Amino acid sequence: MPLPTRRAVALTCATAIASTLSAYAATPASRNSVGVQASPDFPAAAPESVGVDSRPLVQLSEMIRKENLDVRSFLVVKDGKLIYERYSQGLTRNHNYELYSITKNVTALAAGVLVDEGRSKLDEKVAPILTKARPDLQDAFSDKQSIELRHVLSMSTGLVYNFKPTDDPIYYGAPDRLKLAAETTPKVAPGTTFDYTDVNPILASATLGADAGMPLQDFAKERLFKPMGMSHYTWERADDKGLVSSGWGLRLRAVDMAKLGQLVLTGGRWDGKQIVSQAWVRTMTAPASAPWYGYYWWINDIVATEPETHAMGFKGQFIVVLPERNAVVVMTSMLPIEGGLRESRNVLAIRRMVNDYVLPALSNQAHAKPTPARHKALARELELASQHQGKSGAPADPTDTPKL
Repeated sequence: MPLPTRRAVALTCATAIASTLSAYAATPASRNSVGVQASPDFPAAAPESVGVDSRPLVQLSEMIRKENLDVRSFLVVKDGKLIYERYSQGLTRNHNYELYSITKNVTALAAGVLVDEGRSKLDEKVAPILTKARPDLQDAFSDKQSIELRHVLSMSTGLVYNFKPTDDPIYYGAPDRLKLAAETTPKVAPGTTFDYTDVNPILASATLGADAGMPLQDFAKERLFKPMGMSHYTWERADDKGLVSSGWGLRLRAVDMAKLGQLVLTGGRWDGKQIVSQAWVRTMTAPASAPWYGYYWWINDIVATEPETHAMGFKGQFIVVLPERNAVVVMTSMLPIEGGLRESRNVLAIRRMVNDYVLPALSNQAHAKPTPARHKALARELELASQHQGKSGAPADPTDTPKL
C-alpha cells in the first residue's frame, strides 16, 4: 500500500487533532519510579504504564549526550501523562526559555478565542483597525487596505521587509515596531503566496490587541495562561509604545509548552474547560497559505506519514502534536540554524528525534513491558542527562539564557 502524500496527510491533520476530545485533568501525582517528578501540571507515569517502550527514549538521550547537542529540555506526554522529562545540567522544570516563533502559535490560540467570541474576524481588514488606533500611520497603511487578518496569520500578506543580517531593529531596540511594519512594501496581492516574514506578527499583535481592547500579552494572560495554570512566564521585548511582537519574546517553561500541545491535541480543552473552540483548532491546523502551514501552526513538516502539527521556534524550540499517538513532544535547545526555514539543521534534528526514537517508543506497545532493568536504565540515563551540558550550536543572545 503506497504511503499517503504529504498534502493528503496534512489535510487530515486538523480532523485527527480535533477528534481527540478527551480532556485530562491537571492533577498532582506522586513521584514515579523513573525520575518524572510529581507535577501540578500533568499526572506523571512510567512510559511502560501507558504502553510506551522506554528503551528508544533512553537511546535518544544517549544520542544527545554522545553528539554533545545543546538540548535544554525534552518532554513526552502520552495519554495526558508526563512520561519523559529530560533536562540538561543545571536546569529544572521551573526554568523558562525564549520561544522565538512559538510566540506566533500562542498568538494563533489567542486569535481563536477572539474569533470564537466574535471580537475578531478572519476576513476583517487590518488597516482600518490599526489606523483607528494610530491615525499617524494613515498614509503608511494606504497601500495595505486589502490585507485581512487571515493573511496576517497565514504569512500571506504579500509584504516585503528588508531585514538587516544582524541586530535588525524589528527585533531589538525599535521604538515603534508598528511604524516599521506599516512602512513595508507590498510585493504581491494578499493571499497570493506564502512568505514567512516577521512583519506579520507585528500586525497580528496590534490588530488582536485592538480587537481585545487590551494589549495582546494581557489578553493571553487572562484567557490562556491563567486558565491553564501556567507559571514562570513572561512576554518580553515590548517596544517604546508597549507593543509586543506576536513573533518572539514569549518565555515559557517546557511543561507549559507541553500544555499548549495538549490543548491542541484535545480540541481546545484543558482541565475540563473549553479554552478555545474545537472548530478553531481544526481551522488553525488546516493548510492555509501552503500545504505545510495553517494559522501560524506547521503541518506534517516533521512527520510525513501520519497526522502531525507543530510549533517551531528559532534555534530549535518545538512543540510536536501527534494525534494518532495521543502524544505531545516538546524540545528546547540551542541547535544549528543553517539550512533555511524548513530544512535548518535544528529542524532536521527534531525530525530525526521524533521519527527515529519517539515514534518507535510509541509504536512498540507489545514490547512495552515494565521490568526492573528498564526502570533502572531510564532513571540512570536521566540522571546522566542532568549532568550533561551540550555545546551550543547557534550564536547566543542574552535572551537565550534559561531563567527561573
